[in-house]
Amino acid sequence: MTHRTIHLFRKGLRLHDNPSLVAALESSAAVYPVFVLDRAFLEGATRMGPLRWRFLLQSLRDLRDGLAALGSRLHVLQGGHEAVLRRLVRRWGVTQLTFDAEVEPFYARLDDGLRALCQELGVLVRSCVAHTLYDVRRIIKANGGEPPLTYKKFLQVLSVLGEPDKPAREITLQDFQKCKTPVDDGNDEQYRIPSLEDLGIEVDLEVLWPGGESEGLKRLEKHFESQGWVVNFSKPRTIPNSLLPSTTGLSPYFSLGCLSVRSFYYKLSNVYAQSKNHSLPPVSLQGQLLWREFFYTVASATPNFTKMAGNPICLQIGWYEDQAALEKWRTAQTGFPWIDAIMTQLRQEGWIHHLARHAVACFLTRGDLWISWEEGMKVFEEFLLDADYCVNAGNWMWLSASAFFHQYTRIFCPVRFGRRTDTDGQYLRKYLPVLKNFPSKYIYEPWTAPLEVQQEAGCIIGKDYPQPMVNHQEVSQRNMALMRQLRSEQEGTAQLTRDVTDDPMESGVKRDRQDSGPSEDASEKLERANKRFSPDGDCKAQSVSWTSDPIRLPELSEGVM
Repeated sequence: MTHRTIHLFRKGLRLHDNPSLVAALESSAAVYPVFVLDRAFLEGATRMGPLRWRFLLQSLRDLRDGLAALGSRLHVLQGGHEAVLRRLVRRWGVTQLTFDAEVEPFYARLDDGLRALCQELGVLVRSCVAHTLYDVRRIIKANGGEPPLTYKKFLQVLSVLGEPDKPAREITLQDFQKCKTPVDDGNDEQYRIPSLEDLGIEVDLEVLWPGGESEGLKRLEKHFESQGWVVNFSKPRTIPNSLLPSTTGLSPYFSLGCLSVRSFYYKLSNVYAQSKNHSLPPVSLQGQLLWREFFYTVASATPNFTKMAGNPICLQIGWYEDQAALEKWRTAQTGFPWIDAIMTQLRQEGWIHHLARHAVACFLTRGDLWISWEEGMKVFEEFLLDADYCVNAGNWMWLSASAFFHQYTRIFCPVRFGRRTDTDGQYLRKYLPVLKNFPSKYIYEPWTAPLEVQQEAGCIIGKDYPQPMVNHQEVSQRNMALMRQLRSEQEGTAQLTRDVTDDPMESGVKRDRQDSGPSEDASEKLERANKRFSPDGDCKAQSVSWTSDPIRLPELSEGVM
């Protein structure tokens, strides 16, 4: 225990399951917890909107308080990573740098720079995997050096690897008593967490998702109070337009690492072990974590994963370039209340249900507007609290049928889909108050209401609320024909991410229809893989009937809850 160590916080903004920090404490005489607020790096890597900036600053304040309770402190400094760390290494006599390993290309470039700096300064570097269940390099190696490009293949690889590593041990007050954080005689002002005003960011929207480890753990424990809900959770059964989230709402906390996916995984395993019957991957809660892991794995080894051009697994599609149409979708002015209500909630709250994400993504891309998934990905990246490089891009490729998903004839109806679970339109009335006085009969299609009904509702369509920007039936049929043609022309690319059997979201789920199934060997392998990630290998999957809507899809962005 001779090192003087900087532990560099990045996305792992938590004290539970923090193996890199544990390693620092166990090998050092002094540890300095540091967060470098490198605004150029953060905004260059992702489009961070005001809500996500607020969530980040709240998470830092919570981390600061957690460290203070253990007798330590968080040092927050603004500037470039390399310049800040070079200054701190010299000032504090640092001999070791610890941080969590990340998979995104911008983190890989940053890490290369930090390692080169540390080599120059004679500083040891130690990093651990903590943001994913597995070291994704192990998954790729076990698959012959290539990422598994289908969920079924991915599960088969995991069945060989075994369970993920257990969470790191708890960090205690005794750790920081043995390995103190020295008091810096410098000006404390230079280490404080800036405010939104300091950063020139304005946001006056209500805080519905407070950032930080404490809030994430509190929400996690609340869900585990109802073990029946955990056991029976099935992704397709959650409701996209309920006024309160019907999923866990934990994805923002996983995105910044305020919550540990490994801790969640093993808490689920413990609950499942006590139940004879529970939902299975991919629709179970544990299955959602594995979807996240799948996209992290594929993204880590796929060039240009967040782009169409130069992306070897993505169909090359001649999307329309229509800035006016894109802006209408972005600003909730499409004229379809279900779509506009979702986009309004997105801007106001920074979160929408995964099926709502599916609906607006399909509308923008292959369903109605035929605009590139990259444009939608950028909007989600800006507004979502759970924005994530790997899962956001993966799901946008999925929903646009550019990769992973191949049932391109399944298109969300921007009228019927929302009405199915909220016939009275309470969700629409909340997020589109201009329509709140419309009778339920017309609220999903207000343009069909007689003029006298519009007048009585105080909203004239075409004046107070826009007409539908497209004829859904016509454009969806046209787009399906376009997709059919280009998939035929690019069959080789399409097959790269296509399972040899059926829709991967149906694995481990009973269906009411008869399909030509996989070969016996493939079926047996898949069954073993699914059981591998269910502690009770003899359990029965929850029955989920087939519907015309593609509701068995992973969540856009964080991928879980």
